[in-house]
Amino acid sequence: MSDPSRALVTGGAGFIGSELVAQLVDCGWDVVVLDNLVTGRWENLDSVNLPDYAKITGDIRDEALLSRLMVGVDTVFHLACRGVRFSLHSPQETHAVNATGTIAVLEAARHSGVRRFLHVSSSEIYGIAGGSPMREDGPALPTTAYGASKLAGEAYARAYGRSYGVPVTIVRPFNSFGPRAHHEGDAGEVIPKFVLRALAGQHLTIFGDGKQTRDFSYVSDTARGIMLAAKEPQAEGETINLGSGSEMSIHCLALEVLKVVANDRATLHFDSARPGDLPRLCASTEKAQRLLRFFPKITFSEGLSRLIKWYGRDSKLAVDLLKRDVVRNWVVING
Repeated sequence: MSDPSRALVTGGAGFIGSELVAQLVDCGWDVVVLDNLVTGRWENLDSVNLPDYAKITGDIRDEALLSRLMVGVDTVFHLACRGVRFSLHSPQETHAVNATGTIAVLEAARHSGVRRFLHVSSSEIYGIAGGSPMREDGPALPTTAYGASKLAGEAYARAYGRSYGVPVTIVRPFNSFGPRAHHEGDAGEVIPKFVLRALAGQHLTIFGDGKQTRDFSYVSDTARGIMLAAKEPQAEGETINLGSGSEMSIHCLALEVLKVVANDRATLHFDSARPGDLPRLCASTEKAQRLLRFFPKITFSEGLSRLIKWYGRDSKLAVDLLKRDVVRNWVVING
């Protein structure tokens, strides 16, 4: 499949979305971005050669807007969603965006006759199903409304493929990190929160015993895998993990951040376990390797160094950014 001429990226001003948009534009794609800016920011695309008219502020549940934006689109990259911590205090809105919103995007894509619909799901759908590494054909037992809503989105995508012939591919990224990752509010992720707290000389909060594991990938690798999945003809109708195939405990992650940042004032702090937290995440990467010839290029150590360099090792900046950090961010409703 040759590169399509025009792509619509929902959630394209977000963390992974903005990296995907940058890579698509670099490869010559004509890109339109739709984002409601709840967690995304147009500043994430400042370095991308994207005209202002291609940056659309709006909601994926706006059917009229979707129909207008789909005109001439060959490929849809659907990343727009609400996150896991948000889902713990607002499950109904999470379902409305992640499940019902996905139907709206699929319906608009069906009527416009897109050549590929790339649905970005999540490793959170595996939940407590067990087994490591986690295979795409394994069971899914999500523990949060986020995981359940992403699984529902997958089911709708497959249904549209079977009922209406929408050419769907589903990818399940594991835990991405890198520049522009969220540290703030209920969107905050563990690595940027740890890095900023270490730079600021504050304690790094570990929820539970820290033995829970995650499969971390640098964001440029995740975005590249998404793009490869959209371009590969054999990936149509498939569900594909995007991860490193290795796992690291949260305790080990915190120790590694402390080691690399090397701020003696930073310490570890253990807190009670977070509700719905998964004990283990590790991707089976065989399918991505076989179908997409996808192998991560950035090691964890290199990615962590790049992120710290991006923040500039500036303790004053870190303290300022942490003003938007919420430690127990699953119980706070951001207005």
